[in-house]
Amino acid sequence: MDIVVVIPARYESTRLPGKVLAKDTGKFLVQHTYERAKSAKSIQKVIIATDSQKVVDACDLFGAECILTSPDHQSGTDRIAEAVANIDADIIINLQADEPQIDPDCIDKLAGLLKDNPDADMATLVASFEDAAQIADPNVVKCITDQAGRAIYFSRSVIPYSRDDAGIGDKDMYLRHLGIYAYRRDFLLAITKKAQTPLELSEKLEQLRAIECGFSIITAKVRHCWEGIDTPEQYKRFVEKTKKD
Repeated sequence: MDIVVVIPARYESTRLPGKVLAKDTGKFLVQHTYERAKSAKSIQKVIIATDSQKVVDACDLFGAECILTSPDHQSGTDRIAEAVANIDADIIINLQADEPQIDPDCIDKLAGLLKDNPDADMATLVASFEDAAQIADPNVVKCITDQAGRAIYFSRSVIPYSRDDAGIGDKDMYLRHLGIYAYRRDFLLAITKKAQTPLELSEKLEQLRAIECGFSIITAKVRHCWEGIDTPEQYKRFVEKTKKD
């Protein structure tokens, strides 16, 4: 079974412009993510998909395959769908360019979810919360699943709501969604052709399109989450940690 990781790398960023090419560590941010993905054991290929020639030129410097895609895509998933349209693969993994600290074992675990669950169209990962403040934060996405690990819903709100506690109950009840996905290739090409759905538009969470359209998302829980790079402060912490290591 051929498994390909595609890293969507949009050059512009609202909170940290040009972050994918930030290089305070001596390597581009997207290069760190690419090298982590290459370390996964189950992956046959890693591709970077971008809207910028600057990113293509940077990828040439560290030997990564990079595909220049349309600048008009509304999401990284749409960019990935264009990138893999002519690529023969069974499973496509969507790894964000600003995830340089991901554990390669998590990539393997995600790929294994679709291998082991042939009736699932899509897969993603979840983790426990460290504290209640994270659960209340609308920037941190929550997930609820059925007993088999299939996603019921994703939300920026507190789910489940604890009536007895007037909001947040035992933090061990809550699952933090980690923004990495695996898709069957045919499903990916089909879902990106569908119009955005009401819940997706309301929550600004594109995985809700799959649920609203009746597709199945299988999840697995991992022990540790990793910090993405969305702000200058997060990038500064990453640079400091990298230099210490």
